[in-house]
Amino acid sequence: MAIFGPRRGTPRLAPELDDVALGRVRKQLQVTAAPGMSGIRLDQLEGVLTEPGTDWDRRMHRLTVLAPLADAATADSWQRRRPHSGEPLLLRAWSALAYGRRQGELADAQEVLDLSYRAADLAPDDPGPWITVLGVLRLLRRPLAEVLPVWREATARDAWSREAHLQMLGYLSPEECGSPGQVLDFVDSMRSAVPPDAPTAGVELIALVERHERTVSSGGLNGLMASGQWGQPRAAAVLDEALADWPRPGHLRHAAARADLNLLAYALVRANRVADAAEVFAAVGGLVTAWPWGLGGDPVRQFAHWQSRAQL
Repeated sequence: MAIFGPRRGTPRLAPELDDVALGRVRKQLQVTAAPGMSGIRLDQLEGVLTEPGTDWDRRMHRLTVLAPLADAATADSWQRRRPHSGEPLLLRAWSALAYGRRQGELADAQEVLDLSYRAADLAPDDPGPWITVLGVLRLLRRPLAEVLPVWREATARDAWSREAHLQMLGYLSPEECGSPGQVLDFVDSMRSAVPPDAPTAGVELIALVERHERTVSSGGLNGLMASGQWGQPRAAAVLDEALADWPRPGHLRHAAARADLNLLAYALVRANRVADAAEVFAAVGGLVTAWPWGLGGDPVRQFAHWQSRAQL
């Protein structure tokens, strides 16, 4: 066991991925603030959420990691400090949305929507408030005609927002408000336009992994034959294209790049291409994501097991 923490490359859950500054603040929010330290904690939270400037991808990644850990008192203190800023409102809204997602419902959906719209008024260029509204409408299972205008507002501000695309992908899934056909249409609509190194580069692969897991969970003969889906031409091409590019140093530069590499390693394992996953595991650097590895049990153990198999 390492004396001063995990060795470099030792598998560990890391919601912050390779964002060191984010990781420091995340760890601080996980413990009770010592007396007199709340102001310093707020300084650090405000700094890490605003430092990316108009790098909306990085800002959204940091918000999604920190908002579930920020209590109402912290958000209220920030709002009193910055009464004309949309950031504290967005933190409160996303925190409530994250809690509602865990509970399966929002205690006060209108309050979250009001916070989001106020944040949008104060920060008109920021896609974050619109992505939050998208998340609320998704949780409320509102009709597509109501969701699409919000989707357009979010993507008008950040065309390749990873979080906006994930919200829409979830909304269109058969488990929520859509169908397999609608998921396919959504992926097809973005496939030809999305840059290969955009934050949304992994969206199609996410859809394929979700389809695979859906088939496995259906049980019976379909479940047993689920790995065969990866041999279908489009699925095989997605894996081949990602394997050729994603592990290359510097190719993926978005905030959740390590999450997409985790996804690729998992998909290759499920496609019975374990040896191909060796270089992907190396590129991940031991930063494990709860999804999708948690689908098969403890995510760190699953990751470590298949990493070892890939390196044989």
